[in-house]
Amino acid sequence: MQKIVMAGIAGVMGGAVIATQLAGPLLAQERGNMTSVYEQLDLFGNVFERVRNHYVDEVDTARLIEAAINGMLMSLDPHSGFMPPEDFDDMRTQTRGSFGGLGIEVTQEDGFIKVVTPMDGTPADKAGVEPGDTITHVDGESVLGLTLSQAVDMMRGPVGSEIIITVVREGASEPFDLSIIRDTIRLQAVRVRVEDDIVVLRLTTFNEQTFPNLRDGLRDAIEELGGIDNLGGVVLDMRNNPGGLLTQAIRVTDAFLEQGEIVSTRGRDEDAGERFNAQAGDLIEGRPMVVLINSGSASASEIVAGALQDHRRAIVVGTRSFGKGSVQTVMPLGGDGAIRLTTSLYYTPSGRSIQALGVSPDIIVEQPRRQPVVEDEDSATPPRTRSENDLRGRLDNRDLSDDQRRQMEEERRSAEEVARLRQEDYQLAYALDILRGLSALNGR
Repeated sequence: MQKIVMAGIAGVMGGAVIATQLAGPLLAQERGNMTSVYEQLDLFGNVFERVRNHYVDEVDTARLIEAAINGMLMSLDPHSGFMPPEDFDDMRTQTRGSFGGLGIEVTQEDGFIKVVTPMDGTPADKAGVEPGDTITHVDGESVLGLTLSQAVDMMRGPVGSEIIITVVREGASEPFDLSIIRDTIRLQAVRVRVEDDIVVLRLTTFNEQTFPNLRDGLRDAIEELGGIDNLGGVVLDMRNNPGGLLTQAIRVTDAFLEQGEIVSTRGRDEDAGERFNAQAGDLIEGRPMVVLINSGSASASEIVAGALQDHRRAIVVGTRSFGKGSVQTVMPLGGDGAIRLTTSLYYTPSGRSIQALGVSPDIIVEQPRRQPVVEDEDSATPPRTRSENDLRGRLDNRDLSDDQRRQMEEERRSAEEVARLRQEDYQLAYALDILRGLSALNGR
């Protein structure tokens, strides 16, 4: 790397011999800047040699240089960093949908590890890890002072082995421990279900499988409903989705837009920014949409939510998203791993940056925290209610046909299912209610 820089300097200095007088001061300034850089690099070399020769224990020079590179990158922002070859391989595996671990997306804050989100159905999710949790200890050892990569390494281990993390949670009176059994994480990028005439698309990540899974799952669900004319709406559930590939976020957004900008990026050189636009073809032909987000929705999830919100294509429901509005470029270093460098910020179609602000929902709906299930004799079975229909000798309603009775029974079962869902997932039930209300207004 130094040879490349020096060759560039030599070219500039050689050019100064035939440069015009106007270019002279600029070249002198450039030489001065590069001289300062080399003086600082000399300082680094001086410190490195002193540590290598005089530290109390013999040091691994490769690890020392790696730590220096990582420290330089992490001083820029929480998302830039150095990836050794094994970490780089792990990252490429994760974007394909299968890897080993706990199933949590983390970042670093105030020296500790902060959970962006647990991934659906993973060991961390099952153990009760929540977005916003702060991990202070791993198996009793503090993570304070460690780099993010070092802390993640502490959480790795053989599949089937136990790890105990100490968690600080907002609203909890004191830290507590969670036991998690490591497992192989196989991410199902998209899960599809049908609720009456509404299709619920649950997006857990943005990897290479996301758009193909969404497209195919949506097509199958519409066929199950008997065609697009029977589709009442779509819920796009991106809660606790930490993001992933920018290309997949663009394709998912494009699936529901006919035209217009999806997202733009701007870096140090504003002229080098990129703008991504939708192509004609809305997969649900303008049917109403609700997007669900929460504090665990980050990055690519926020691109999708922000674009659909700006185009008034969907009603965004839930709580404010994470607020990661920066774009990282992964730059491979041959066989020496890669660096992950923040190279730009992204902007929604209306020109707003989500960085550190997040996407604010159109309708704020909090999700009650998960509570432990405690059954006793009084609460295990809900009390049975009585109605006129239970009375002996009641008068039957003779004005209803058999078809009307069957329809009323189906509506009753549907209402009971909605009530059950409201207990299990209040935010999703709210989203479904919105779409049902819109269908009723539209006479569907």
